[in-house]
Amino acid sequence: MRGGRLAVVTAVAGTVLIAAGAFWLSFTALADLARRSGVNAGQAWAWPIIVDGLIVVATVAVVALAGHRAAWYPWVLLAGGALISVTANALHAIVAADADVPGVLAACVAAVPPLVLLASTHLTVVLVRSRPAEATEEPAPTLTVQAMGELVPDELVAERSGRRLVAARLREEGWSNKAIARHLSVAPSTVGRWFTPRGDAPDEQESPKELPA
Repeated sequence: MRGGRLAVVTAVAGTVLIAAGAFWLSFTALADLARRSGVNAGQAWAWPIIVDGLIVVATVAVVALAGHRAAWYPWVLLAGGALISVTANALHAIVAADADVPGVLAACVAAVPPLVLLASTHLTVVLVRSRPAEATEEPAPTLTVQAMGELVPDELVAERSGRRLVAARLREEGWSNKAIARHLSVAPSTVGRWFTPRGDAPDEQESPKELPA
């Protein structure tokens, strides 16, 4: 179990690192393309943030809404953002590549970062979502066999024992059974059984008439 969590943490760290590298390569290419397209140099950085940022946000939304009818919308945004990013990176490579490099080769190389960004982001989200499910797994409550073969959760046994200890202390202070019952929200007959030789028997469900007002 511990080894599995370590593997997940390592995988998440690796995918985040890969995603950061892919985002940086795509960012610089799209920012340069924006400048070449007439966008002010001080604002060109915003264009790759919008395009590649949409890929990240839409990927998280796709995973979060998996199985819901509304999932089609983030899927459309994801497909649109990926298409724009891949196309823009390819165009930038064709424009900025050296003359001796074939345009098709340059476009293929430039298309890798946005595709890796898409894949690594999706993988990161899936890995992160898998960890809470493991962390929230709790063992089933243990059962204690009491008199008459009754199966009672350990938590309930502890609660009953605690009430009896409180009742015993109050009895030593001079409280009546009825006052103790009212204080602990149990029937007076239940308090009476606690101080009889059969006090170890499990509490029985009392009728509403026996409960204190």
